[in-house]
Amino acid sequence: MTSQEQMFRDSPKQKRHWFWWGMGAILVLSLILRFWGLSRFNQLVFDEVYFAKFANNYLTRTPFFDAHPPLAKYLIAIGMGINSMFPFGDQSVTNELTGSVRSTFSYRWLNALTGALIPLVVSGIAYQLTRRYTYAFFAALFIALDGLFLVESRYALVNVYLVIFGLFGSWFLLLGLSRIGRWRVGFLILAGINFGASAAVKWNGLGFLLGAYLLWAIAWVLLKLPQLKPTASEERIEGWQSPLDNLAQIPLWHLLGYLGVVPLVTYGLSFIPHIQQNPEFGFWELQRQILSYHRGIGNTPEVHPYCSSWYSWPLMWRPVAYYYEQAQTPGGNVVVYDVHAMGNPVLWWLSAAAIALLALTLIIKRFKPTTIRWTALFLVINYTANWLPWAMVTRCAFIYHYMGASVFAFMGLALLVDRWFRSPQRESRWIALATVGIVALAFLFWLPVYLGLPLSPLGFRMRIFLPSWV
Repeated sequence: MTSQEQMFRDSPKQKRHWFWWGMGAILVLSLILRFWGLSRFNQLVFDEVYFAKFANNYLTRTPFFDAHPPLAKYLIAIGMGINSMFPFGDQSVTNELTGSVRSTFSYRWLNALTGALIPLVVSGIAYQLTRRYTYAFFAALFIALDGLFLVESRYALVNVYLVIFGLFGSWFLLLGLSRIGRWRVGFLILAGINFGASAAVKWNGLGFLLGAYLLWAIAWVLLKLPQLKPTASEERIEGWQSPLDNLAQIPLWHLLGYLGVVPLVTYGLSFIPHIQQNPEFGFWELQRQILSYHRGIGNTPEVHPYCSSWYSWPLMWRPVAYYYEQAQTPGGNVVVYDVHAMGNPVLWWLSAAAIALLALTLIIKRFKPTTIRWTALFLVINYTANWLPWAMVTRCAFIYHYMGASVFAFMGLALLVDRWFRSPQRESRWIALATVGIVALAFLFWLPVYLGLPLSPLGFRMRIFLPSWV
């Protein structure tokens, strides 16, 4: 057992009241930021022109074609239906833009709730990987302090559903690997269901499932090599092992069943209500139609002015303007209302460096399956599986397609911050606190363009300071 491993894991005897209070504060902050002024901009913002309308079509039984799988629109429709039967929230702001008279709150509130829960799921994954409460807290905090996740949660868009289902799949996979018998089977089935649900939101949700398969393949190879077995000094504290140590124990036919058949069945079942309402195409023809649609989309500024290349996303080179309006105050001053689908710049740039550093460390150093290295491998593989396949996509893509990968980059930065925070060296602890502080300050600085708050023209230009951001 190394001193690093001992530092890495919490003692089970330590009190964890601070953790639950901290997670409660993160949840409350996430809820407030997502629900405050949720009815602002009484119109359809960005892809709400599709998704909110499609959701309403399910409620009114109106036939339509959708170029994505239907699950997220079902959920938005459920939120609209619940809010119609049991009115709550702001019901004073309504429109008919979805095809029916609806409050803007009705088609946004379930997204806001879903987005607020994502930090909790990330915290669960981080804890399962390391049994470290501080790491789980930092990982959740960084997700809560990201701007793109906040913006996507405040409108009737679908990406937060893709991410939360994919993360639930990863969490249940880790829970299953840490158990035996029926509990393992049950959690692996739940993992398969959620991986399938992520793909039933958008096809790029398959990145989470791809990450699971790649980890299994790597674990099978690594743990079969005797030279990679940890030495006695590298054994885990109190016999605890990373759940990823158990990946190679899963037979291939179990993997194909729980993480192959189950996701496929989940994906197929998700189309039943849609096909019943839109019987023009059967299941397989509908898949062909969806594929044909996306193949027909070009990748030029004429297609959409905010198209961006996959390799530019970690640097946040081209975010998307979801809403822009100039207005005059009664005093004659000009104010700008802008909603930019952009991340927290400091968080994105630091997390890109962190995931690159973790990948470089795994390549340079001889891999041995210790807790720290398994965690780094888990993050790097899932990041790569959710990001690198976009290199093969020829259609116009947007920065929000990076959301699935960015979660693991944030967790990579949190891993480094946790190590610094736990270090006996005062300088390292100060670096950890300074990193958290600068991420939080950056979030506060860019908060007006996440929430669409009024800004002076100068205030707007200060926040949109790169020409490629406009």
